[in-house]
Amino acid sequence: MASIKKRGEVWQARVTWYTSGKRNYKSKSGFKTKAEAKRWANKYEVQKDNHQITKLNPVFAEYFNEWAKTYRKIGKTTTSIQRYDQIEKYLKDYFGKQKISTITHRQYQKFINEYGSNKSKSTVQKNHGTIKACVEDAKIDNIITNNFTERTNLVWNAELTRKQDYLSENEAKKLEKNLLTKINPKFTSRYMILTALYTGMRLGEIMALKWSDINFKEKTIDITKSYDYINKKLKGPKNASSVRVIRVNDFLLTLLSDLQENKQPFVFANDKGSVPSPAGVNKVLRKHLKECDCYRKTFHFHSLRHTHASLLLFNGVQLYAISKRLGHSNMLVTAKIYSHMIDEFKAQEDNKIENVLDDFVH
Repeated sequence: MASIKKRGEVWQARVTWYTSGKRNYKSKSGFKTKAEAKRWANKYEVQKDNHQITKLNPVFAEYFNEWAKTYRKIGKTTTSIQRYDQIEKYLKDYFGKQKISTITHRQYQKFINEYGSNKSKSTVQKNHGTIKACVEDAKIDNIITNNFTERTNLVWNAELTRKQDYLSENEAKKLEKNLLTKINPKFTSRYMILTALYTGMRLGEIMALKWSDINFKEKTIDITKSYDYINKKLKGPKNASSVRVIRVNDFLLTLLSDLQENKQPFVFANDKGSVPSPAGVNKVLRKHLKECDCYRKTFHFHSLRHTHASLLLFNGVQLYAISKRLGHSNMLVTAKIYSHMIDEFKAQEDNKIENVLDDFVH
């Protein structure tokens, strides 16, 4: 039987049970009415009867830390691990030592309101999804009775939320021409930029590329790994679908063959054996964008991947083929990332349809 007592102006509820002869209890105070305290106690009485109750009641941030170590950090990249650590810090800064069982839906909504005020839409969605999964597991572990992250109204900073940036076909050609005028095998950054433009490969995948990955006869590149520049080592690809074989054109193969004179195992290592850093490559990219009047703050190396996708899409390549080439797990991922491009492409196709119908009618 639960114990309900009034403590000053508020009510306290306590549920007691025994495990192997040992007395355990779970309590909570701060209820404004006796009815609220009874409702809380009744939930745990049901769990007690079903042998689903636990005396565990960890601090929210500490539970997230243990959860991330157990379920999410294993086998993840340094960047992903840092993301989980950052989420834990946000939870610790906002909720402090508050127990996970005491957090309400209203409190979590206030956290999201504050957290999202200076974050982009994608960041809020991704990190809320991670927290939600953590809280759901706490519910499965019978630590809490409901997932307080459900039905949360996500809030983000619209100014920090932008569409994927990419160059138009005309801008891409201008950048290509500008890069080729200054191409030099001893400075491999320009080759890396052109490779991203021609293939849509991620920067880490390009950095990890070895000569053994290129089949000059079949005109293909095997993408099986990535490079962790922070820890200076090769690592697995972003996910299983990132392992792929892509076709490339003769011009790119001819261009890359120039780099063989550096006599290095890595394709983009210079004659000293060094592969340019992400910061170094982006610096070169910005320089060339300014020279061909295509510069904008939002454009960076990964935007070349989006540019490649846009060139394929607007030239009639099927979404399925683009998805496979980019190493996405399925077409839905591709469609979600490039939804704005698809909308633009649809608008162009609608214009074509209208012209066809006009010609038919007249």
